[in-house]
Amino acid sequence: MVLTRIAGRLESLVNFQTVVTDLTGLAIANASVLDEVTAAGEAMTMSLATLPASRQKRPNRTFFVDSKVHPQTIAGLASRAEGFGINIRVGDALDIASVKEVGQDLIGVLAQYPATDGSIHDYSRLSEAVHEVGALLSVATDLLALTLLKSPAEFGADIAFGNAQRFGVPMGYGGPHAGFFATADKFKRKMPGRLIGVSKDRLGDPAYRLALQTREQHIRREKATSNICTAQALLANMSAMYAVYHGPAGLKAIAEKIHSMSKILAEGAERLGFEINAGSKAEGGYFDTVAIRVEDAKDVTAKIAEWYGINLRVLDTDKVSITVDETVSMQDLADILAALSAFAERIPGRLTWDEMLVEIAEDLAITTTTPAAVPEAFRRTSPYLQHPNFNKYHSETEMLRYIHHLQNKDLSLANSMIPLGSCTMKLNATTEMLPITWPEFSSLHPFVPLDQAQGYKVLLGELEADLADITGFDAVSLQPNSGAQGEFTGLRVIRAYFKATGQSLRDVCLIPASAHGTNPASASMAGMRVVTIKCDSKSGDLDMADLKAKADKYKDNLAAIMITYPSTYGVFEPQIKEACEIVHSFGGQVYMDGANMNAQIGLCSPGEIGADVCHLNLHKTFCIPHGGGGPGVGPIGVKQHLADFLPAHPLIATGGAQAIAPASAAPWGSASILPISWAYIKMMGARGLTHATKITLLNANYMAARLSAHYNILYTNTQGRCAHEFILDTRGLKETSGIEAIDIAKRLQDYGFHAPTMSWPVPNTLMIEPTESENLQELDRFCDALISIRKEIKEIEDGKAPREQNVLKMAPHTIKDLISGAWNREYSREEAAYPLEYLKERKFWPTVTRVDDGMFILKYFMCMHMLTVPAAYGDMNLFCACVPVEAEE
Repeated sequence: MVLTRIAGRLESLVNFQTVVTDLTGLAIANASVLDEVTAAGEAMTMSLATLPASRQKRPNRTFFVDSKVHPQTIAGLASRAEGFGINIRVGDALDIASVKEVGQDLIGVLAQYPATDGSIHDYSRLSEAVHEVGALLSVATDLLALTLLKSPAEFGADIAFGNAQRFGVPMGYGGPHAGFFATADKFKRKMPGRLIGVSKDRLGDPAYRLALQTREQHIRREKATSNICTAQALLANMSAMYAVYHGPAGLKAIAEKIHSMSKILAEGAERLGFEINAGSKAEGGYFDTVAIRVEDAKDVTAKIAEWYGINLRVLDTDKVSITVDETVSMQDLADILAALSAFAERIPGRLTWDEMLVEIAEDLAITTTTPAAVPEAFRRTSPYLQHPNFNKYHSETEMLRYIHHLQNKDLSLANSMIPLGSCTMKLNATTEMLPITWPEFSSLHPFVPLDQAQGYKVLLGELEADLADITGFDAVSLQPNSGAQGEFTGLRVIRAYFKATGQSLRDVCLIPASAHGTNPASASMAGMRVVTIKCDSKSGDLDMADLKAKADKYKDNLAAIMITYPSTYGVFEPQIKEACEIVHSFGGQVYMDGANMNAQIGLCSPGEIGADVCHLNLHKTFCIPHGGGGPGVGPIGVKQHLADFLPAHPLIATGGAQAIAPASAAPWGSASILPISWAYIKMMGARGLTHATKITLLNANYMAARLSAHYNILYTNTQGRCAHEFILDTRGLKETSGIEAIDIAKRLQDYGFHAPTMSWPVPNTLMIEPTESENLQELDRFCDALISIRKEIKEIEDGKAPREQNVLKMAPHTIKDLISGAWNREYSREEAAYPLEYLKERKFWPTVTRVDDGMFILKYFMCMHMLTVPAAYGDMNLFCACVPVEAEE
């Protein structure tokens, strides 16, 4: 899939992928995952998927997790492991014998580098032991640390993942942050998530595309090992820009400052009589985190927080830890040592704290030009970020121009409506967006004591209450950080409920054939068996006879039905309440996919219809920006009988009395963007939200009515109406003109529009969702474009234009395409560029033409190495990092 309309952000995401591959030393990285916890789950299930089928089916398959992995990651792994029947074994991964004794049941091992206590270990022997039994070694790591430390690939890691937050993204009370995920080349077709590949357009220029699309859930459905849909593209771009601005030298300087400050802090604590990094046995010392032994860790942290306003981490009953970043000053270190001195064995009396720190720096020979170094055996010697993109934008002026250059390649809501069906691309109002920039929201650590987050407590509580009221539910969890995670969490809540009520055998999930692909993927991940329910081929409605038959057939094992309302075909199911009653009558629960909630608010609600649980997409219905593929937020609402099972967190109390394992790394997921939805609801109020729903329905039906004279509308109700979106059936055009949905999508770019959702939920169709944000003028402008394109197709049907090399098949047309060389086409340059009059005044120029999927090339670049193989650009020959300079020349 070539996304010429968002070429700028795709180019930036390739920068992100390059950062990850360069620093981890692994061959290929995706464009981000949700966070470190979900990345760990992806690593575990990917490790399982790489095993031979016989080992995948072993009853005692085990994932070994080192005890020095972050506690939220260990807790989160349990949520993914249960559905796949994987045992989690936590222990000392450096004790090779304990790893080996798992034998053929071992699917993989996870270690943290640096570890949660800050210690740095050599995992080479562990890697050898894991590979001896044919399993994979995964490493959770820190990109900034890897500017100084040997890469995970150098000691044999197969998968490296982590959180890119410290590359320029605020803490934000837990998120959103870009998770990253990299693996060896031989495992690339098992890797989860979106992958941006570099290809060529028909003019031979670089083109960026989504690669390996067969991983998408709407193709693999219940056979998918991951349900990841979007991820954290916006945050990945932020982290990429951080790396671009600082470059390899700047990043290394930041890391060296951090390491130097941590060494000074550790030495200062030792001079106060504290034992540092006790019992860690770390050959590599530490990078940024110092563990300090104290008598009573909880007492010490509580008193230091109260007396000095400094939060330390309770690492163990008798250990606290302190992590340093680039914002920490010498004054901060002095304040920390002063706080620790209240519990010290001895206090140096002859110097002030400032003088003591200067003396320590002199004794350690640490200066701005001679920073502290990590032990030589762990020191990085391999180069990274050598591409010009990371070595020429180091002034604010040049950085601004580079960002603006990429921005100009992207078609956004600033240019025109984005009519993506099932995406709800609505206005993100400035007033809603401003609060996320305030430090009170953006700078808070996710694990601060609750009494330091009282503003968030009020906001989160009000948002939970408002969402419960809107949806008709009794309780809400804000923890899931994407819609797909919301699905997974809601289904796990249902499974936990049945387990608690002695009905563990209920594991069948009924899913309509029209469902989004994440539905069956999520159900399968939750350990459910998926049974498909037919849909009527003419109306798109559920086949009620098939539903009744299958509910009856699986009555002893029926766990749930997953149903979307309005359906993914863009119609209100007339028998939705009856469907809920049928499932309930056979003992099952009703899971409603809230993807289309924008058509419900104020008119009906999932709870009133009969749903027991529903996830919402705050990045759709409640105005959080999509970010080109994330962030998203997927909270779930539940009825009272399921409230006790809402997800917990190991460090901050959340969830119910019988809470399931956490769904994300932070207690409230992507907390820093929740003020957007809170503000939207408060400003709109009940009346405004209901009116917005009515306008949404009106806009869609107006467009469908106007376009129905030119295109077939695939599904409508008995009155000929749709819900908030509708499907243009373009399938017949292939026979009459050779034109397919992709040709219309590409031609729309010449008219200044983003394409509708293409070939989903029905192949070779276009799904259009206008939302309430667009006025009549914009709706008509889009309709005029589609009507004009239909006239262009008619010329092909009438033989007035060729079936090949016509204005649609050659679309989109870039400036280079129009001005370079002789023009030998049967349409004019003006017809290509200005098919309607308004475009002469208001024109968005595509920067990439269509990819020539059949073009053969002689050079194939992977991870900066040239190979000589004749092959077509595309999924068979992936290149997913910055193009080497010699390839551009």
